[in-house]
Amino acid sequence: MAQENAQNSIDAMAEEIFALTIIAWKERLRSRRGRAEELSEAQFLTLESLVQKPDNQTVGDILRTIAVAPAQMSRIIRSLEEDFDQPLVACELNREDRRKIDVTITDYGRRLYEEFRDSRLARTRELLTGLSEADRSDFIRVCGKMRELYKQ
Repeated sequence: MAQENAQNSIDAMAEEIFALTIIAWKERLRSRRGRAEELSEAQFLTLESLVQKPDNQTVGDILRTIAVAPAQMSRIIRSLEEDFDQPLVACELNREDRRKIDVTITDYGRRLYEEFRDSRLARTRELLTGLSEADRSDFIRVCGKMRELYKQ
């Protein structure tokens, strides 16, 4: 009985997380309307990787960080170089190993990354004001544990 209750609560939590994911997807689609320069998830994750570890990263380093296929990584990098008003990344041959490409985030890329991140956080902050202090504390604790579990 206890095992069945545990499974039911795990199922209910998984459903809630999935429901929140769907809501987030819808919010993202809604926020894209009328915005000329919107980042895809893969583009954002690439910029996030470059912001988190700004020292020389190769295309391969980023590929391993965001876990995409090599062909997809090439498309992402190309889009960040070409699909915006200005390049968001700059690429050059690695000086030590000419088979590798070094990638750096441009000032414009950093600005667009920060604007994207700030706009998402603003909407989330707005929604979180509806939670009590106790709920917010529980939420932070549970999310921290979920992050740890995802890392395993």
